[in-house]
Amino acid sequence: MATFLYKLGRLAFRRRHFVALIWVALLTLAGVGAASAPPAGTTSFSIPGTEAQKAFDLLEQRFPGQSADGATARVVFKAPSGEKMTDAGNKATVEKTVDELADGSEVASVADPYTGKAVSKDGTIAYASVRYDVSGMELEESTKHALEDAAEQARESGLTVEVGGDALQAVPETGATEIIGIAVAAVVLVITFGSLVAAGLPLLTALIGVGIGVSSITALASALELGSTTSILAMMIGLAVGIDYALFIVSRYRAELAEGRAREDAAGRAVGTAGSAVVFAGLTVVIALVGLAVVNIPMLTKMGIAAAGTVAIAVLIALTMIPALLGYAGRRVKPAGAKGGLLGRRRGGEKTEPKMDAGPAKANLGTRWASFVVRRPLAVLLLGVIGLGAAAIPASDLELGLPDDGSQPTSTTQRRAYDLLSDGFGPGFNGPLVVVVDAKGSDSPKDAFTQVSDEIKGLDGVVAVTPPAPNKGGDTATISVIPDSKPSSVQTEDLVHAIRDAGGDIKADTGAETLVTGSTAMNIDVSEKLNDALLPYLVLVVGLAFLLLIVVFRSILVPLKAALGFLLSVMAALGAVVAVFQWGWLSGLMGVEETGPVMSMMPIFMVGVVFGLAMDYEVFLVTRMREAYVHGEKPSQAVVTGFKHGARVVTAAAVIMMAVFAGFIGSSESMVKMIGFGLAIAVFFDAFVVRMALVPAVLALLGKKAWWLPKWLDRALPNVDVEGEGLRTADERGSDPDEDRELVRT
Repeated sequence: MATFLYKLGRLAFRRRHFVALIWVALLTLAGVGAASAPPAGTTSFSIPGTEAQKAFDLLEQRFPGQSADGATARVVFKAPSGEKMTDAGNKATVEKTVDELADGSEVASVADPYTGKAVSKDGTIAYASVRYDVSGMELEESTKHALEDAAEQARESGLTVEVGGDALQAVPETGATEIIGIAVAAVVLVITFGSLVAAGLPLLTALIGVGIGVSSITALASALELGSTTSILAMMIGLAVGIDYALFIVSRYRAELAEGRAREDAAGRAVGTAGSAVVFAGLTVVIALVGLAVVNIPMLTKMGIAAAGTVAIAVLIALTMIPALLGYAGRRVKPAGAKGGLLGRRRGGEKTEPKMDAGPAKANLGTRWASFVVRRPLAVLLLGVIGLGAAAIPASDLELGLPDDGSQPTSTTQRRAYDLLSDGFGPGFNGPLVVVVDAKGSDSPKDAFTQVSDEIKGLDGVVAVTPPAPNKGGDTATISVIPDSKPSSVQTEDLVHAIRDAGGDIKADTGAETLVTGSTAMNIDVSEKLNDALLPYLVLVVGLAFLLLIVVFRSILVPLKAALGFLLSVMAALGAVVAVFQWGWLSGLMGVEETGPVMSMMPIFMVGVVFGLAMDYEVFLVTRMREAYVHGEKPSQAVVTGFKHGARVVTAAAVIMMAVFAGFIGSSESMVKMIGFGLAIAVFFDAFVVRMALVPAVLALLGKKAWWLPKWLDRALPNVDVEGEGLRTADERGSDPDEDRELVRT
């Protein structure tokens, strides 16, 4: 592979005009497609194989025209102190508001609070339910404005009016902190390279790659039903890996220049060596993201595939556009050790050149740290494991759920409406359960409906049960159940299971099938489905990546160590997420206004994304160690050499990735905020504790055993030559690697 990539790098360097033109054309094409594409429509959130989804599909079939997936809004009214909503003036205001809401072109129905018994027992709070023909993301802006205007006019009469539901659902905003993250990345790159030109290359290529990826997602959003979170995730991961991959190749290019190579040859060798690591690091990320398909939640699958496509673009750009831009940059990108144009001028304008004959260079921080770890491997190993174990302790209290209006900031009208409904009607009112009774196979559907209703009334944790509402055919009915606990509580989950258990006995007696759905039941089913899929997903992703790393490192123990280190870092990161978002530690600093259950897809999502990113640092750092070992150094010295060449760059890459992810903590969407924090802290644990401390400690303890591989497996595995041994062998023979097609087995 090194030889092939070497040729590709030299070709891109020589044909830089052509390469740059291709990528600019692709960016333009994707941008035009995004600009001309219709706006994204509804994002279907389905969870095949669950009872909640089965009931939802049955509702659409048996109750046609009721827009089961249409947007809803609850306009909540609260009377001024000392008044009631049944007072004549307040009642007139509410009825006027209901009439105004019913005039909307996209409104399917509006329920009057006074005819629908939607007034609290103390008479101080009432609500009007509005149902629309289309989903929240498809609502026209004029419809949303009409809803807001109606609420504002009602407020002018002295009432407190808030609007809940998904009708006012907005596209998540990431905020200014995302820009700050990119700015931090720019500063780190300038410090790393000492040159604005060299620092600008990774930023430029990463932005082009993300531009192509996100524009393509936007262009296809309507056709493929891609949600707004899909493009945010692709941007988050694409920026991070795009900068990192380019950073490694530019850094290797400067190292090759420092060895006296011509610029074209240096570009080819940088792509042949660091580029090989980029390919395999990118493959691990792609495997982890595409592997999300095993969960069988279409939305999660689409998010994973879209992000994986952006990562693939980042790899291709790093392999082709970086050497092309290096050709344009020419002498403005200096060899490693030489000062760039930004930092390398003396007062008189004279440039400082590297002193090649100044004697042995002072050991850098990476070399000194690796030497310390090699001398004290056991102490470093124990300290790192104990520290990560302590950080992981909160994960034992992990509670899973999906965000609702109760997790919104208190400044939003949705959250205030949620709180008013909880005060007036009880905490369970915000998460009613919809029980669907399919009596098509029953001899007496009406009796079956009554029996189900009576059975539910006798269960613990039930506040109210509405009378069965049959369809026109009389073979199916819906029953609304109000729990006495909030939607995200364990008590509500137990009630859902109790209703389903009771449904088994009812079916045996009447032949009618009882199904539980609604947003609360959906959330419960999603959490359970994700929990059930976590272990198979972990086995699949880690297993495939383990096999891939065996090929890369030609070792059994190094990939095993990499996988175990990942488990430590992801558990520690989950512990940090629980501490902040569930326990409330540092919640004010993170902008978390409401603590609660951790998003149910967070564990499996972090396993996928963090594993792929963790393997990035493993590949980049350990390949330099293996390269030194293959070239004849002792195992302990190879560890130090790997850190000498790779620690500074890996550190810069980790800081950049943390800055990019942390930038999304400012998002208005709680899910994006949690993902940004989780990935940022996971990168910190994995890069600075696992890869920088535990990896060299374990390799020092293992010695030569770390690189052991059974002879039969060594013969069976393909030789991908990540270390560039084929290039080195050709160099020693004095031949041109571009003409040398032989791959030397390490």
